[in-house]
Amino acid sequence: MDNDFPLREEEIDGYVKIDRYNPEKVNRIATHYTDILESLGEDPTRNGLLKTPERVAKALQFLTHGYDLDAAKILKGAMFEEEYSQMVVVKDIEVFSLCEHHLLPFFGKAHIAYIPNGHIVGLSKIPRVVDIFARRLQVQERLTNEIRDCIQDTLKPIGVAVVIECKHLCMAMRGVQKQNSVTTTSAFTGEFARERTRNEFLRLITASLD
Repeated sequence: MDNDFPLREEEIDGYVKIDRYNPEKVNRIATHYTDILESLGEDPTRNGLLKTPERVAKALQFLTHGYDLDAAKILKGAMFEEEYSQMVVVKDIEVFSLCEHHLLPFFGKAHIAYIPNGHIVGLSKIPRVVDIFARRLQVQERLTNEIRDCIQDTLKPIGVAVVIECKHLCMAMRGVQKQNSVTTTSAFTGEFARERTRNEFLRLITASLD
């Protein structure tokens, strides 16, 4: 996104509110969507669609605001020295992203673990890393690797594990139209390459606290 019009973000209770948009980009995208509506056989001047191009333009800027954020910087801002060397797991992190092939949503959950090597990170920052990479045009495979690599390169832990499970509307609404299919991707580094450690992680993310 253009640096002349940065999206302002305000974090409240873990949620990021973005309330500024690039007006030039909104107008440019909205113009294209007016043409798209006409090409679909709709009347973009009718009451229900009059503001739709502008709404879509703003929605797309929000859904892709991850391009403006630095995930490594987020992690570095909450790193603490700590002699803890056991697995840290954050599971069931909500994922919402846009498939770059059809611009249709895919959504689900991410499960992430790392084994500290002298530093831990504020737990809320791991979901933020997920969101930063998810709020871009994505494929699930690349999203999984980007999250893994960011945590590994920034924290330098003994190992990182990432598993993502998502439903893709490009499969559910079009194409093969398989509404109940779920895609699972995984990526591991370091200690998680060992079967015993990886199995412990998989057991923890599937276990219930009940």
